[in-house]
Amino acid sequence: MIDTLAPFSCTYSPNFPELINQLNCTLVISTYQAGKVIFISAKNDNELIQLPRTFDKAMGIAVDNNKLGVATKDEVIILVNSTDLASSYPKQPNVYDGLFIPRASYYTGQIDIHDLDWGKEGLWAVNTAFSCLTLIDENFSFTPKWKSKFISKIASGDHCHLNGLALSDGVPKYVSAFGTGDKPQSWREEITSGGVIIDVSSDEIICQSLPMPHSPRIYNGSLYVLLSATGEIVKVNIDNGTFDVIKKLDGFVRGMDKYGDYLFIGLSKLRQNSSTFKDLPIAKLANQAGIIVIHLPTGAIIGQILYKNSVDEIYDVQVLPNLKRPGILNTKNGFHKLGLTTPQSTYWAKEIIEH
Repeated sequence: MIDTLAPFSCTYSPNFPELINQLNCTLVISTYQAGKVIFISAKNDNELIQLPRTFDKAMGIAVDNNKLGVATKDEVIILVNSTDLASSYPKQPNVYDGLFIPRASYYTGQIDIHDLDWGKEGLWAVNTAFSCLTLIDENFSFTPKWKSKFISKIASGDHCHLNGLALSDGVPKYVSAFGTGDKPQSWREEITSGGVIIDVSSDEIICQSLPMPHSPRIYNGSLYVLLSATGEIVKVNIDNGTFDVIKKLDGFVRGMDKYGDYLFIGLSKLRQNSSTFKDLPIAKLANQAGIIVIHLPTGAIIGQILYKNSVDEIYDVQVLPNLKRPGILNTKNGFHKLGLTTPQSTYWAKEIIEH
């Protein structure tokens, strides 16, 4: 008899549950390939528990205190955490220490949002289809705020594959792109060597000839970037455009967050039948998907999660601090509409079934 694996089956290093349990946090990942946002929590020091929820083509994730933003196929969904609704959640009372419930949706249309983050001016999104940084709000599909000087005008076509965003003090500071072309899909011409990091404020390229850069992040005043095509995590020297390799992994790296001294990094399989990926340096090695934990001060790998099924490609990885086992609802079945909050109180409404 052939054993059938349950969806989202995974293996993990024995210390992984203990680590996130001691850090008092939960990981959240997005996988556009599976159309899911997944919460990964420690059940105890020995076991992990996952909570997958369906979000169409889930991509960038933004975390800001009790708010969670998720970029999807054609909208950005904002969820807000309520500890009171969590404790009285009708389906599982007294199980979750937080419950993220949808509170707003911005209908952006299909603009292929990649990274997403809250800043001083509002919710920033990397608008990959239109090669620009945008603000997302209720006034327009998107409000263009910045494009690089090599992009002649705001137009659809994914000219340079702008994908990553790092904020500094709430203001966009660095972005990553696969190229500097100004024609639709021109980034594909030098996919393994045309990547750049751009300083938003000066509109100057500070690092170039990169193999598919993703997930620029500022940690402790330093810029870190994932070089997806080579599996490298690097620290960029912004003064001269060089970089130091922190660690090289056997896989396509994308999605990164830091908590304490630890980097949580998304690892993706490569689509073997893809013309985009088949010639990458790590094409034959990138056969696993999951999360790798690196101790940043030493560069040592100290833990991992590897999926056996369901998850092949991860886009983003974020940490939810001070939540050991939160829940999350989506907008698919309408149950989120029963959770009501006011500044003073919370309620679970009684569902009315009309015949």
